[in-house]
Amino acid sequence: MGKTPIRLGILGCGVVGDALVALISDQQEVIASRTGIEIIIEAIAVNDLEKNRGEWIDRSILTDKPEDIVSSSKVDVVVELIGGTSPSKKLVETAIKNGKPVVTANKELLSKEGPSLFNLADTNGVDLLFEAAVAGGVPLMRVLRESLIGEPLDRVIGIVNGTTNFILSQMAETGATYEDALMEAQRLGFAESDPTADVSGQDAASKAAIIAMVAFGAQISLNDVPYQGISEINSADIAFAKKSNRTVKLLAVAEQSNGSIEVNVYPAMLPNEHPLSSVRDSYNAVFVEGQAIDSLMLYGRGAGGKPTASAVLGDVIGASNNLVGGTCRGVGELRPIELKEMDEQQSAYYISVQVIDEPGVLANVASVFGENNISIRSMEQEGMGGEARLVFITHAANERNLRQTLSQLGQLSCVEKVGTTIRVIET
Repeated sequence: MGKTPIRLGILGCGVVGDALVALISDQQEVIASRTGIEIIIEAIAVNDLEKNRGEWIDRSILTDKPEDIVSSSKVDVVVELIGGTSPSKKLVETAIKNGKPVVTANKELLSKEGPSLFNLADTNGVDLLFEAAVAGGVPLMRVLRESLIGEPLDRVIGIVNGTTNFILSQMAETGATYEDALMEAQRLGFAESDPTADVSGQDAASKAAIIAMVAFGAQISLNDVPYQGISEINSADIAFAKKSNRTVKLLAVAEQSNGSIEVNVYPAMLPNEHPLSSVRDSYNAVFVEGQAIDSLMLYGRGAGGKPTASAVLGDVIGASNNLVGGTCRGVGELRPIELKEMDEQQSAYYISVQVIDEPGVLANVASVFGENNISIRSMEQEGMGGEARLVFITHAANERNLRQTLSQLGQLSCVEKVGTTIRVIET
């Protein structure tokens, strides 16, 4: 079988780019024998031409002019691994307008500019593929875009940030504080020196927006996704979850019902029997629920150079095959959708309140819940004296009533501090 050469232009050669080049070097002949496609790396754009690099990097093809790559007639497929929106957006647009399929791992770019970029790719008849942008090496996007394209999906819920899952796993398994678990994540390379995007929930929110676009054909962006992080979760919260046979996880949730869509990121207490509860360390897992499939779960490494490079390479091969065949696979038309108002969203909640330990406090606190139509499922007191803490699990309540309750609790003279609030999911 003859081999068709596909010349690759790579923008960025950090951890993922370096791993991608190494993987292509190792698998080039295998890919050619299985697909008839010979992947040739034509050019790599980098910031620093003098930096020491692995022996698998051909220094003669390095350039510090990424704009030349996206315009070059010698490049067939462009891989964007720069990240961010500038200059990535302009480079991706230029490549697409020049008829070049683009493979990207850039979650920020797609969560902010996805609808316009997908439309541009469709208009120009080329692929824009992004498996590595969500859940690293877990093949979620391909499953949603291809395997489940005809499935009436109800909900996609998952752990899509390895940093926060590692931190929460450490807190639950070793008793580490949040601060110590974060330091360990940084030491092992699971967290950046500035972990804000991860621990605030923003990284997961970017991925949730992309999931909603693909799963529901929804015109949505990062700005539409409310998110809450894990930095307020403490050892007492983790201990309570453990005692009550629950596990705390940071979840990205996209679901549709009755013509509206909810997309959120938040920490939640899951029952230990839930499949996502057993996902530990820096792994990712996504649970997909549909009317025909019932449910399925995808699990694997959600970050790291090699798993992400594997996802990128899969897209490169897919784009190359489509280019040779004269076809492409778009996301499809993204429709404007009605987002369910945050005030009307409902959940059960775990709420901790630090109080003065004296008679009548529980009655005063409980009355605030009643005034705001929040029903209490269970209550426990932990500690005594200056360490007294009331812990409530509520029945399902809407967000507006929750916020009013927390605000009024904070105004009570017997309440020293309103502590952590975490959603509670039973199924």
